[in-house]
Amino acid sequence: MSAAHVLIHPQPLTEFIAAITRAAGSSEREAELVAGNLVRANLSGHDSHGVGIVPWYVEFIAKQGLLTNQHIKVTGEFGNLVMLDGQRGYGQVIGHEAMQEGIRRAQQGGMALVALRNSHHVGRIGQWAEDCAAVGLVSIHFVNALMRPLVAPYAGADARFTTNPFCVGVPRAGKEPLILDFATSKVALGKVRVAMQAEREMAPGTLIDGRGYPTTDPHVMFEADVAGKLGAILPFGEHKGYGMALVCEILAGALTGGETLHEIRDYAGIYNNMLSIIIDPERLGGQKHREQMEAFIAWVKESPVAPGHDKVRVSGEPEIEMRAKRGHGIPIDVNTWNDLQRAGEQAGMRADAVQKFALQARPE
Repeated sequence: MSAAHVLIHPQPLTEFIAAITRAAGSSEREAELVAGNLVRANLSGHDSHGVGIVPWYVEFIAKQGLLTNQHIKVTGEFGNLVMLDGQRGYGQVIGHEAMQEGIRRAQQGGMALVALRNSHHVGRIGQWAEDCAAVGLVSIHFVNALMRPLVAPYAGADARFTTNPFCVGVPRAGKEPLILDFATSKVALGKVRVAMQAEREMAPGTLIDGRGYPTTDPHVMFEADVAGKLGAILPFGEHKGYGMALVCEILAGALTGGETLHEIRDYAGIYNNMLSIIIDPERLGGQKHREQMEAFIAWVKESPVAPGHDKVRVSGEPEIEMRAKRGHGIPIDVNTWNDLQRAGEQAGMRADAVQKFALQARPE
């Protein structure tokens, strides 16, 4: 960590974010869902999808790009397939409601397909896989985003799509679920923002500047060069990540009845479309599925540990370990912490109320 950080306990941080959200116009329930979701992302080690995005949310509300107190709207039903419109509401609410609708249908019929469009930023997709896994359901999620382009295609020199995440969740009996959740770019935009706020460079091979040349400077994603151009994130795995991003764009953006990112527009928020497939594993492999899965996981984890590593992990375990580590305090860089205080006042919180929360953070 290059910039100074503060350390704050998850509970007062959650209360602070809920207070900002209420001041910006949300109901008590909406504020709880938004704050709980964002702080859980920080607890899981994904600061890119955590509380640092709240200042953006406050700005989007002021522009009416993010609408408070919205709920899913069912626009079509075809057996176990349901089409939902998020009405530009908080993705932390819309995603939760969409998963509850999908879970109900999967429990009734063995599987469900949820086509969600027009939600504001749905945040860490792993949360929705965790929701499904918590009730014993497997889930697969394809997501695209409508905002300014962020990621360059393989062999391309400028941004043409966003970080288009993909996620799979698989429950395990008596154990934490497998949660595979990743951007199809080398990193999510939020991780570049975190690096910039913490005054750190990005790893080589992650970014290109406005001319298409490699750079480690995170500012290229937020500050235009003299020619007025921003940089771009590269896809992971070269053509492989690029191919997955294409699939996410088409399945989430087009197949849901939403939109794909195919032009430069001035978006007043971050809008997501998500195609989710939710499956009851008991209707398929059942006990055989569980036995084979656990045998495979055990086999993989018996691999000798390579030099420079402490152990072999499976998807979801890094987040579990980070939650245990951060349970007594979440580090937030001072630039983001100051931005949050300003966002609170911009949303309508009284200065003394903001200061009350500020006093609960301590230098790290």
